[in-house]
Amino acid sequence: MNILVTGSNGQLGRELQELSRLLPAHRFFFHDLQELDITESSAVMSAVARCQPSVLINAAAYTAVDRAERDPESAFRVNRNGAGVLASACREAGVLLLHVSTDYVFDGNRPTPYRESDSPSPSSVYGRSKLQGEQLIGEIDPSHIIVRTSWLYSPYGANFVKTMLRLGAEKSELQVVFDQTGTPTSAADLAGALLEIAGHHDPSRHYRQTYHYSNEGTASWYDFACAVMELSGLECRILPVDSSCYPQEAPRPSYSVLDKSAIKRDWGIRIPYWRDSLAAMLSNQS
Repeated sequence: MNILVTGSNGQLGRELQELSRLLPAHRFFFHDLQELDITESSAVMSAVARCQPSVLINAAAYTAVDRAERDPESAFRVNRNGAGVLASACREAGVLLLHVSTDYVFDGNRPTPYRESDSPSPSSVYGRSKLQGEQLIGEIDPSHIIVRTSWLYSPYGANFVKTMLRLGAEKSELQVVFDQTGTPTSAADLAGALLEIAGHHDPSRHYRQTYHYSNEGTASWYDFACAVMELSGLECRILPVDSSCYPQEAPRPSYSVLDKSAIKRDWGIRIPYWRDSLAAMLSNQS
């Protein structure tokens, strides 16, 4: 099977590259922005024609959540328009599109885990741009599976875990918000789930599915930071504070835990507990 991956130098793309080494039966084509701008229709069509993939995994996205409030045009160009370009190319070529979305499509104003059937209501430019990307894929209607995730981290790029490791080594004390709850997600685990779907999908079937994937369990950012310090052996004290202490340009969902029942039921995917995946990532760092 040929698998084309966009956004290959981001967190998820790098983890997909790592896992691809364990799957010699598949042929992977990794493209980042320098090789393939997903907003350029002719370039995308050419890449699909050249690589002849059975599956296209879209790991490309505009993820600068606060900057998106100041530059909505860029966020919508990549997250909405780019998704539409990929959807059109996949429909034309009969390719399954695996598209990664976000918990930010929800406003976070509920106390129970979000299901795929719950109505999205994004409160940020980033969330709206990702939701409109989902909707455009649905309108164009290639065979597609959308996977929403949350609080992604990895050894690559910029993320909360790497920031905590850096600050924890520099400071004796940090303040971290305790009133935003979600689930940390290992990009390696998400990459594995996507490749599980890619490898076991039915090529004769036209998919129109949305799933949720994050690691199991729940945490606040405070809990997450405490776990990073504990598991890495850093002696940095974490102090809980509420979100008003750290005002940000883009509103964050106060609760964005995702219900993973559907992806486990339909694909038999086993999802690790978030602390276990964090420990695995940190042990590989040392």
